[in-house]
Order: sequence, then structure tokens, then C-alpha cells
Amino acid sequence: MKAVHFGAGNIGRGFIGALLTKAGYHTTFVDVNDALIQAINDKGTYEVQLAGSDDSIQVSDVSGINSSKEKEAVIKAITEADLITTAVGPAILSIIAPLLKDGLALRSEEVNVIACENMIGGSEQLKSYVLDHADEAEASTIQSNVGFPNAAVDRIVPDQSHADLLTVKVEPYFEWVVETAHIKGQEPKVEGMTLVEDLTPYIERKLFTVNTGHAAAAYLGRYKGHKTIKQAMDDQDILTKVNGALKESGAVLIEKYGFTPDEHQKYIDTIIGRFLNPDLSDEVTRVGRGPIRKLGPKDRLVRPASEYMKWTGKSPDYLAEVIAAALFYSNEADEEAVKLEEKAGQLGRLGAFKEIAELSDEAPLVQVVEEKLKQLA
Repeated sequence: MKAVHFGAGNIGRGFIGALLTKAGYHTTFVDVNDALIQAINDKGTYEVQLAGSDDSIQVSDVSGINSSKEKEAVIKAITEADLITTAVGPAILSIIAPLLKDGLALRSEEVNVIACENMIGGSEQLKSYVLDHADEAEASTIQSNVGFPNAAVDRIVPDQSHADLLTVKVEPYFEWVVETAHIKGQEPKVEGMTLVEDLTPYIERKLFTVNTGHAAAAYLGRYKGHKTIKQAMDDQDILTKVNGALKESGAVLIEKYGFTPDEHQKYIDTIIGRFLNPDLSDEVTRVGRGPIRKLGPKDRLVRPASEYMKWTGKSPDYLAEVIAAALFYSNEADEEAVKLEEKAGQLGRLGAFKEIAELSDEAPLVQVVEEKLKQLA
């Protein structure tokens, strides 16, 4: 079996590529990083280390193509693939779409393209980008032969450096959930891939727990002067507040999707354990980067806080404090953090929050955040 994977970075090699190889696929990595592609082709194998242990996995039967230099080779690989995956980052999906279209339009057999990105509806968005570049005949072929099932992925890959360019360290825990509704032909058989009819509960569980919890540790940690997530989580006050925020976001998930309290508490405990793993600890500035996006109305802080008020009628005190801490976030190396400070200078922190979160003066969450801002000031 053959797989094509766009993105030879740490997530691509350490997560998706490793699972594809284990499932028996020859995996062809497609990337513009010439050094990575050259190393993959020279060695044909690499090591995946599991953080917090001495265990490792040797990934083999892999090759690489530089998409900026060998477009025809990429197109040929796409036409021959049994499965196509991506881990390039949401902003890059539109960039790979034209080349992906060229290969998919030549296929006569069914294939599935799974975008393994940290976003909601990644495969669906990628399909839209692909069809934007297709003429009528190409679009018809792609619509008939290609499935774009959405997926939710979760695995922490910390910042790292190794003597071997290809070696990558990842946490042992991972989750790869794929929605079956838009699969074409046979369902992919990959050990570690969970197939479900409805992906929404799993996407929101990850967003409201992993992403919310990580952001809470980062912004509260930065506010108190900690440099890493591990340092922040070792602060008992912050640990209590992260747990509190996840209790609030968890209440939403339990009400909306029927997760049992015990089941969800075990999930929270697992996530907290991951944040406490010293081998996975990131800089708080890396986890907290992009605060404007993370304070958006549909993202990891405002959305669970607003829905908590809707579903429980209670005040999201812990989530509101995280939001307030995020509004104090400062990092000169982060373009969004600089813009946030500029907005706060012009509008005040509460005014900046209302604009970013698209909330009116009368919104109940605004009042709660205002009180938290006063407490932190």
C-alpha cells in the first residue's frame, strides 16, 4: 500500500507518518524543506522517541519529494496513492491545494484525503481549496473519486533538537479520530485511527480540554512570570485554576454530548498529566502565541465560557480569569501579542476584549471578565 503525506515536519514524521508505516504503507513525504527530504531519501528510516521513557519506534519504508522542485513526481505519487494525509498547518492547506488538485484530477480510482490539522473541518476546507482550482471536468472527477473525511488529531510534540535531523520526540498519548460520513470506498485500516459517525463531540472535547487547558496554563503562567508550562503547572494556584477552567468547559461537553462525568474526569486527568510531563514542557510564549486568535468568539476560551453560561446558568469564573490573564499577555516577539497591546492601549483591555470576542457591552461574559480584569490589574 502507498500513502502520500504532505508535511515532513515533527507532527508529520512523529505522528501520522509513524502510524502509516506501522499500518503497512510505504509513506512518501511531500515538503519544501530540501534538507528534510534529502535526509529521508538518504536514510529511508528515522527514530521516533516517546517522551518520558526510553522507548522509541523505528520508522522505515519512507521516501520524500520536494514539491517545489519535483511537481510531476508529486502528481504521480498522488495518482498512485491508497491514502493521502496532511499535517502542514491550517494556513498552508490553500498553498498545497493546486498541486493536490493536479494529481487528484487524474485519478480513476477512489481515494481519501485526510487533513490532520489543528482545526475544525480541515478536510472539508482543503476540499474547498482544491475545487477552487479545478475546472468543471476536474471538479466532477474529484467529486466522484475523492473523499475528504474530517479528522481530529491530538499529540503534543515539544520544541526539540537532535543530532539527527530526522529524529523526533513525541508524547506516548495520541488521538486520531476520523469521521466516516465522507469516506469514499473502503475505510482506511490504520491502527490508532478511530472511525466515528459524528466527529463533533471529539473535536469539541479536544478544543475545550487540551487547547483550553494548555492556553490556561500559558496565560496564567505568563502573568505570574513562569517561563514553561511545567513551571506553571507546578504552581499550585495555577494548577487549581486550570482544573477549574476544565471543570467549567467539561460541564458544557457533558451537557451537550452526553459524556459521563466520570468518563470526562478521566480525560481531564489524562490531559493534566500530559501538561505535567517535564519531557513535554513548552515555553509559555510558544503555547500562548497568537492571543487574538485564541480570544476569538469560536476559539478555546470565549466559546466554552459563553456556552458554560448558556448550558448551566452559572458564571465561568475560572475561564473568565484565564481570559483576563490573556488580555495582559505580552510578548514582543509575537505579532498578535503586539497588536493586542496596541488595541488595549487604544480601547482599554475590556474594550479590546469586546472587539476581539465580538461581544456587546451587555453580554454577560463581558461583565464577568471586567471583574477579573479589575482583580488582576
